[in-house]
Amino acid sequence: MAAKTYYWVSLWFLLTIPVIFWDAGYCFMRPRSMVGGDLHWIWKPYALYQDIDYIYGWKAYEEGDGFTNAQSPTALLNLVENGMNIAYLYLAHVKGTPAATLLGFASVVMTLSKTVLYWLQEYYCGGCSVGHNDLQTLIVYWVIPNGLWLLVPSFIVWRLGKDLASALFVAEKTAKKEASGKKK
Repeated sequence: MAAKTYYWVSLWFLLTIPVIFWDAGYCFMRPRSMVGGDLHWIWKPYALYQDIDYIYGWKAYEEGDGFTNAQSPTALLNLVENGMNIAYLYLAHVKGTPAATLLGFASVVMTLSKTVLYWLQEYYCGGCSVGHNDLQTLIVYWVIPNGLWLLVPSFIVWRLGKDLASALFVAEKTAKKEASGKKK
């Protein structure tokens, strides 16, 4: 049985792969990727963002805050997530294996979990990295872009989760049918 694919799910994975690599590159290359660094030209939009979200800026870097490189939404786990995204696309569209659904589900659950953790950190630390922004800046440059990473993965979790649950029900029904056939 071939993998069931959805255009919008594959498009999300395809479009986010370069974004995730770019973001991880910025984080791992700090301080060279930051304003004043010799590689900053590659990550020029971060000139604004590092002042909006201190996790990406000098404050976190100078304090040795490891959250940026180790955890959500950046760097090390992003590379793992991206590997899973690439594997999903390969397994779903090249190999056509139903295992792609499980891998895609696991990857998007990771994306969603990391993003929720990112938001919860801000909540529990009282906005320590973004609370200095005015409301408009916060909404336009932090809530909307990061909200997209909550919204789309939530829909993908729902869609792929439904497919996995359906496959499990079919497998259960088949196993029961085979078991009852063997009893006769």
